[in-house]
Amino acid sequence: MINGANRWDFDKPSVYWLNGLAGTGKSTIAQTVAERIFADGQLGASFFCSRDFQDRRDLKLIFPTVAVQLARNYPEFRSIFVPLVQSDPEVAHESLYSQMDKLVVRPLKQSHISTVIVIDALDECKDEEPASAILSVLGRFVSRIPKVKFFVTGRPEPRIREGFRLPLLAEATDVFVLHEVESSRVNTDIRLFFRHCFSELKSRRRGLDDWPSSKQLDLLCERAAGLFVYAVATIKFIDHKNNSPKNQLERILQLPTSSVHEGRTRFRPNTTLDSLYMSILQEAFDDDDSKGDSKVRSVLGTVEDADSP
Repeated sequence: MINGANRWDFDKPSVYWLNGLAGTGKSTIAQTVAERIFADGQLGASFFCSRDFQDRRDLKLIFPTVAVQLARNYPEFRSIFVPLVQSDPEVAHESLYSQMDKLVVRPLKQSHISTVIVIDALDECKDEEPASAILSVLGRFVSRIPKVKFFVTGRPEPRIREGFRLPLLAEATDVFVLHEVESSRVNTDIRLFFRHCFSELKSRRRGLDDWPSSKQLDLLCERAAGLFVYAVATIKFIDHKNNSPKNQLERILQLPTSSVHEGRTRFRPNTTLDSLYMSILQEAFDDDDSKGDSKVRSVLGTVEDADSP
């Protein structure tokens, strides 16, 4: 993927699929990769999918967004892209195949640029095809732009797996299964993440010298149980603008030690991080406030309804 000098290895396959279950840190890694190659001048474009936002879960917005970013970053690409769009302004509304061909592949081939494109959380885009529509198109074009690398992350959902199994794409893809990484390495990374976040927090907030203790850090790592999403949610809870970080940390650590750690349970369909979020909600809304309680129930009820099939 990236060599020791933080340069992308263009002798490797054109596509790299970071495959991982929910909460294993795919988006964190994608963000870090994007930041590093941006600093090195190799990031051409990125698209971070999210089911929570209409404009980030629409497949037909990926290639136009990527093309605009490429045009912004590379004058040679822009000189080809702009006249193309001026002559055919409806191209952004055409099929995925036409979008990639006209907006991305043709300008890349003519401009001969070498770059990296990051697409994160592809599974969060709405897609009705049995094999990912984006991956199907990518497989048909990737061999035509050998100087371009695609870094793709996504859960191993059926349509994503089927997409990467398509012959044209399978032979051009390296796969890394994140949830199969040795647990000791994951735990070490989570500890480093906590240390970095606490160091950054202490630089912004007063009165946090010699905090947290080694014991507190050990407990946080144990509760995370291999899930980066637990670590990220914990840091956000602790870094509450209206509450003391020390008090917030104590609230987290005072949760019953017998409660189930989500990272130690098997993932099942429609089961994600219920235990983590339930703990945070219980701690956040444990005051006896009938007026506030009705508002919380109303909001959570709306979320539940929206998430139902």
